[in-house]
Amino acid sequence: MNMRTMMAVVMAMTCVMVARADEPAFKVDTITTPEGVSAEVGGLDITPSGKVAICLHDGQVWVYDPASGKWTQFAEGLHDPLGLYAKADDELVIMQRPELTRLRDTDRDGAADVFETITDDFGMTGNYHEFAFGPAVDKDGNYFISLNCASSGAGVRYEKRGEFHPDWHDGRMYSCVPWRGWVLKVSPDGAITPWAYGFRSPDGIGFDSAGNLFITDNQGDWLGSSKLFLVKRGAFHGHPASLVWSEGFTGKPLERSAKELDAMRRRATVIFPHGTMANSPTQMLEIPANFGVFGGQLLVGEMNTARLLRVMLDEVDGQTQGACVVLLDNGGLAKGDHRFAFDADGTLWIGMTTRGYWVGDNGLKRVKFTGNTPLDVQAMKLTRDGFKLTFTKPLDEKTATAEHFAFECYRYAYHEKYGSPQMDKQTVTVKKLTLSDDHRTAMVTLDPMKAGFVYELQLKDVRGATGESVMNPIVCYTLNKLRNE
Repeated sequence: MNMRTMMAVVMAMTCVMVARADEPAFKVDTITTPEGVSAEVGGLDITPSGKVAICLHDGQVWVYDPASGKWTQFAEGLHDPLGLYAKADDELVIMQRPELTRLRDTDRDGAADVFETITDDFGMTGNYHEFAFGPAVDKDGNYFISLNCASSGAGVRYEKRGEFHPDWHDGRMYSCVPWRGWVLKVSPDGAITPWAYGFRSPDGIGFDSAGNLFITDNQGDWLGSSKLFLVKRGAFHGHPASLVWSEGFTGKPLERSAKELDAMRRRATVIFPHGTMANSPTQMLEIPANFGVFGGQLLVGEMNTARLLRVMLDEVDGQTQGACVVLLDNGGLAKGDHRFAFDADGTLWIGMTTRGYWVGDNGLKRVKFTGNTPLDVQAMKLTRDGFKLTFTKPLDEKTATAEHFAFECYRYAYHEKYGSPQMDKQTVTVKKLTLSDDHRTAMVTLDPMKAGFVYELQLKDVRGATGESVMNPIVCYTLNKLRNE
């Protein structure tokens, strides 16, 4: 190889490396949906053969083949479906408003010809806010579904399903038929087990790879800001309307004081600060290892902005809590990021919706990790006197200093009112910051440290060793319990 050729090769390699360095971490593509179809996606999953199945607000079910780019209609006539599980290429399980339904294609022509009710053993009043979400599926093949409370913003219909208690029409959100505000376990043969309660509008329900069940719940009455719960069987998760269906409960929920209800409730695993992180969180699912450096963390969608979040969990003396941070803002996303699934290659598929009147957008997106790891907080762990922050790349020691790590803390009120301002907000002093030898980990000592508060960190002009900025500089940690408290 002569000198001119060698120089050409070196220049070409340099150009490739420059292009690689400038490439964003995630590439977002828009998938063309079937012509004439309003693609308001209520549910989405990947079939065993790698196709993308979606159900739509108007009751249609479609299947997309990424290899050919072709769409096939699988079914129609469903009622407001808001969740889908692809058990097989010829068998889909869908949560529609009145029932959990199994759709089967028995003649293998690509369209369902058998519709079977798995269960409809829950109440309905016809109130517009009685949405039904799921199913999430455990390792034994049981289905878990979550049921919205009704809203005082509209009435009920003359004909109702299930035991009806008009005197339980109590407060802004209410549960006057079974099992509104509950999570139900449904066996494959349709038998139901009431599992957990205290939810307002639990749009996101899913398991992680360890078998833990998580739910996202939306800000509103009794929810000062939106939340992620690690669901515990038999536990009350904060919204009182569903208490009426719990064993041994008497009277009305709002006859109990906020102090009494507060003592009963299970705390949120992670709070999403309203306006900062998420105003309306959607589905949660675990990020796979082939989607970049955040494998094993949780991805959570957001309806009101073009945003994906991730959750970094932290086990503190038996208490699961943790932090939330943006994974991707805009970058080709749209609002209404509602339903998600990862395929075998680590590609993320996103179904968007407005669901007629929700804030959002419609359609299908595809997100791929490009291999270019961003500079970001990779983990946030509580210590006895502060936090241990691990970054994806080494930091510039000149900007990895205490004055560039700005902390404040605040809490949200637990009350009947809709939402809450940030309460008891104060600046948190960074007393000490120590950078590890590899410049990837910062140990920060803070004052004060107190349980029951969200600790918000803003990284102010913190840069990497090669000069790049932190991609997502705001991180919010929900501190329910101090370490070795």
